[in-house]
Amino acid sequence: MIVTGGSRGLGRAIAAAFGAAGARVVIAARHEGQLAKTAAELVQRGYDVAARVADITRPGDVDELLGFTIQRHGRLDVLVNNAGMSSRGALVDTTSEVFRASFELNLIALAQVTRAAIPHLLETRGHVVNIGSLASKAAGRFLGPYPAAKHAVAAYSQQLRLELEPDGLHVLLVCPGPIATEQSPEERYRDQLAGLPENARRPGGGVKTRRLDPDALARDIVRACERRQRELVRPAKARLLFVLAQMSPKLGDWLVRKMT
Repeated sequence: MIVTGGSRGLGRAIAAAFGAAGARVVIAARHEGQLAKTAAELVQRGYDVAARVADITRPGDVDELLGFTIQRHGRLDVLVNNAGMSSRGALVDTTSEVFRASFELNLIALAQVTRAAIPHLLETRGHVVNIGSLASKAAGRFLGPYPAAKHAVAAYSQQLRLELEPDGLHVLLVCPGPIATEQSPEERYRDQLAGLPENARRPGGGVKTRRLDPDALARDIVRACERRQRELVRPAKARLLFVLAQMSPKLGDWLVRKMT
């Protein structure tokens, strides 16, 4: 299997959870030092983990990543599209360049890796796991282009299911809230927070929910693949907000303001 953005945070936890379940894992990320450190730690825990430096926005790196994985393991059963970027910013102040950078990594690179992996995954009736966000279902305030990009990931996941599920492909969209291993917004978005309200300085843009344990979420993802679920939302109670927002956009907007 392949985990993009696998050197830290949720990606690292996913690699560990699948490794504990017996998977042979290739983790990919751009920064060699952290990637090698993570791979060594997971191997020391007894997991079959290899590392491959890759910038998934570059088609050549994607081809090399898939080639390395197939050469090493002979097959591909799971692709976890975890690499991505979040942001902060008032929407009207967000430039087209910032939108482009967000969509390039969060959607286009994800689609690029998936397209390269599909022939191998169809052979094994394998799994595509797309890491979205609560923002894939309900936008929040002052998150810049992030909700729009993650909404696109949700649509891409559904379309992929509709087209390829009959051929044996399993597609799982994961929509988590803020994750406990993330840096604080002040650290991650230092240059983006000027002039924004206090809620933008909090995890998830101030969403009123407990931060998720990445290891528990990763184990849930493994189980969801075993069951071939279509979506995994954490916290699960957020599903009620999504249903109400679809029934009444006015009520949905009120709830988002109240919940952040």
